[in-house]
Formats: sequence, C-alpha cells, structure tokens
Amino acid sequence: MNQNSTEAIKELLYKMADDLLIIGHRNSEWTGLGPILEEDISFSSMAQDKIGQAQAIYQLLHDLGEQEPDTVAFTRNANQFHNSQLVELPNGEYDFSLVRHFLYDHADQLRFEALANSSYEPLAKVARKVKGELKYHVFHANTWLVKLGSANEESHSRMQTAFNDAWNYALGMFEKSAFEDQLIAEGIFEGEDILQEKWLANITPYLIKAGIEIPASSNWKPVFGGRIGQHTAELSPLVEEMSEVFRYDPTAEW
Repeated sequence: MNQNSTEAIKELLYKMADDLLIIGHRNSEWTGLGPILEEDISFSSMAQDKIGQAQAIYQLLHDLGEQEPDTVAFTRNANQFHNSQLVELPNGEYDFSLVRHFLYDHADQLRFEALANSSYEPLAKVARKVKGELKYHVFHANTWLVKLGSANEESHSRMQTAFNDAWNYALGMFEKSAFEDQLIAEGIFEGEDILQEKWLANITPYLIKAGIEIPASSNWKPVFGGRIGQHTAELSPLVEEMSEVFRYDPTAEW
C-alpha cells in the first residue's frame, strides 16, 4: 500500500470512528433518563455497541501507525475530531435524539454494508461483523419513528420539527473527503454520493409511514465542516467530559 492510499484510508477511518464515539457518548447520556425503562436500556445498549465499534476502528488506525485507541479517542482537542456535526449536537428532547438515531443509523448501516466488500481487507473484516450489530439499531429507530410520527397530532408535530432541525446536519454526514476519487478508484469505498442516494431510498418509506415530510431539495443546506475539524461549540465540552477519566487515570480501560 502506498502512502497516498494509507492517508486516504486513515481519513475514512477517522471520520467513522469519531462519529461512532461521539454519538455513542451522546446516546449514553440517556442512561437513567429514558422516557420509559425499555428505552433507557435500549439507548444505553446501543451506546455501548457504538463505542465498541469505534474502538475496533481506532485499532485499525493504530495498525496503520496511529497512536493507541484510548490515546486517539481521549487526548485530542475538539478541532482534531473528524465527526459530522450531527452527532455532536445536544440530545435535546427524546424526539430529536430519536430522529438523529434514525438518520444516523441508516447511514451507518449502509456504510458498513458497502465496506464489507472493501478492497482494504482489515476494514472489510470489521465491517462484516459490525453490519450485523446495526440491524437492531435500525429496527429500533424505524419502529419508534413510525410509532411517534403517526401517533397523534402533537407527537407528529414534534417529530416533524425535530426532523426539520436535524435534516441539514444529517446531510453533512456525506461530506466528501479530499481522497474521495482515490477511495472509489481503489475499491476501498463506493463514495459519499452513492451512500447518500442509498440512504435517501432507505429512509423514505419509513418517513412516509410516519407522515414526516422531507424538506424541499431547494431548502437543503448541508452542514459541512465536521470532517475537517470545524465543529459547533457543543463538541468541546463533550470531549472534555468524555476524556475526564482517561486524563485523570490513563491506565483505565474501556
């Protein structure tokens, strides 16, 4: 593998791992606060899954010469993270967290499904394992989006508002890498345009069932920048909180 290929893969791995770590931390904030006990447990379980998936990808980065997974996860500043801005936003009410969960996990599942056939075999091996874990996450998101979107007028209104608030941030998940063409040409990843197209096709039937309307494409304003370290003011305190234990005791384990 040449140096350019290595850098291209690292960029892809960083954005995936950082997305998973940050949304895993956000989801963990529902522990003890879920609207019902079942949801408290569900969000906690999904958060644990995502942090474990992040660790697996940070390990791939370590195999490519980056620092140890814990060091990479817990010693960087906010502007060194490559996550999309969607995942760093505060949880808000349960409606926003659920909508974000729906939008993110559909994209995440499709990304891992595509990467299961990646020409970079270490990533393909991880993807083949992870994509199975994500089936439950997506099923959970679909179930609750449809239930709450179609429950009653107030519930539907809240879900539509949350969806509108999240939409442009969700489009930011598909921000292209500087290595996009190379990743596609080398069969490492199919590219963000194809991923976004698949994502739209996947989420639309559930949105129709829930009665939730996608904003007109003329109003789409993707929030980019997260992949190159441009973040909201919300990420820095999250990173500080997330890394507090490691900074205090670097020998602590996941």
